[in-house]
Amino acid sequence: MRQEPFFSEAEARDEQEAIGVASFLLSLRAKGIRSTALLRAMELVPRDVFAPRRFRDLSRTDIALPLPCGQTMTAPGTVAQMLLALDVKPGQRILEVGTGTGYVTALLAHLGAEVTTIERFNTLAESAAQHLKIVEAGKVRLEIGDGLAVRVRERFDRVLLNGTRPEIPQSLMSLLGPGGRLVGALTQEGSPCLVQIDRSPDGECSQSLGAPLRISPLVTGIAATL
Repeated sequence: MRQEPFFSEAEARDEQEAIGVASFLLSLRAKGIRSTALLRAMELVPRDVFAPRRFRDLSRTDIALPLPCGQTMTAPGTVAQMLLALDVKPGQRILEVGTGTGYVTALLAHLGAEVTTIERFNTLAESAAQHLKIVEAGKVRLEIGDGLAVRVRERFDRVLLNGTRPEIPQSLMSLLGPGGRLVGALTQEGSPCLVQIDRSPDGECSQSLGAPLRISPLVTGIAATL
């Protein structure tokens, strides 16, 4: 009599997780994400650690998730598009405006960057700090403050805006060193689209617009109560 192989509950769960990860990566590749380093980072940084507990079963799907403080955890496909445009290299200094859950922060750190990330909501910043500790993110400095405010005597290789703006503040443009790049979303005719701003070695800036993005607004100031 032939005996069927026995799979433990843990093995079945692991198999389902592997299938979920594979499907997740295929969905990113279908959106044109071909960077091996970026796909590897998105494979290894567990989005479920950062997602709200009640939505963790949706963490490997390409959808945005609601967060406390009226904020949103950006869909992975949008995150991948922005990070692909950012073109992160190991050792680069990156300013991230809008920490949120810390998921994008962890991806940047996994790509080898030194990250300064700023969150205007104390509630989200405290939660992000715990998430980053769990996944043992690399060189990350998390601050509570207004990421759109003027910062003096600092220069970054990359600036990432995790949200859309009606315009890109000059305060952020001034933070880009020669050869630096800023990536975010710019609201055009009521809809956000990818924006990339590059500073040439001689200091000149050029701006290019890309695909439409589904991403929340990025506002100024520090949250008064949350």
